[in-house]
Amino acid sequence: MAFAALRIGAAVVVSPLVPGLINKVKASVAGRKGPPVLQLYFDLARLWRKETVLSMVVSPWHVAGPAVAWTALALAALLLPAGPSPSPLAFRGDALLFVYLLALARFAVAGAALDTGSSFEGMGAAREVSYAVLAEAAIVIAILALSLKSGSVSLTGMLQPAAGAGALLLALGLFSALLAENCRVPFDDPDTHLELTMIHEVMVLDHSGPPLAAVLHGASLKLLVFSVLLVQTVLPLSALPPLAAAVALAASILLVAICVGLVESLLARAAFRRVPLLLTTSILLCLFALLVIWKGRAPWPIL
Repeated sequence: MAFAALRIGAAVVVSPLVPGLINKVKASVAGRKGPPVLQLYFDLARLWRKETVLSMVVSPWHVAGPAVAWTALALAALLLPAGPSPSPLAFRGDALLFVYLLALARFAVAGAALDTGSSFEGMGAAREVSYAVLAEAAIVIAILALSLKSGSVSLTGMLQPAAGAGALLLALGLFSALLAENCRVPFDDPDTHLELTMIHEVMVLDHSGPPLAAVLHGASLKLLVFSVLLVQTVLPLSALPPLAAAVALAASILLVAICVGLVESLLARAAFRRVPLLLTTSILLCLFALLVIWKGRAPWPIL
């Protein structure tokens, strides 16, 4: 229990650093000073002190939704191993629970948005779940590939073997899924305020105070979860001593944040009609990785 509390405490404390690093990279590329790396910590502290303002038409789910989403993402973080350190909640088949927890978090936020009765927030929720169908397909195929490579159906077992054939394809597919699932450019723009281009941001316009803080912190927690999954898919951190694995994991997450910042600085947001095409590309990358791993494990006797 103490180990699980330490792991979730570390994830909760560290996760707001990732968006701060991305924003710092974007500001550096643009030649600006930009906000401090700790800006999200300041925003969360300010929001927790504010009063929650609710519409007259919302139900209790409008407040409960962000809390459910945050809890689901925290449990998903607990299911991931950290190098040689196994997951505190590891069990056979926990990869399926990991996917379901990510889906539950999205359902909770989208449900809270629909609860407002606003057609504008309903539009954002519809866009979010439409694109999530393709992003989830890429994640499921990537997990199938990891399971085939390791022969395990637990995330701790899947992420233990050294990177093998197909790792680069998996990394590219998961990086695209990371951008889509976390509402980053070119799939979405977390800084946009244009009505016709908003997806995730439009769903939280009616949230304020602590519920909005839960949404923002949950988003940073989700970004950290995808970063850790991506890093451990490629790098055999389990082969390193615990301290060296922790340093390598931290450095790799920093590299992922730099890559996301560079992508957002160098690419424009894609038009809506091109988003399904980009997500289909990430599905194909994960599917090709699955085929490469399958062929590597079981050579075709006819050939």
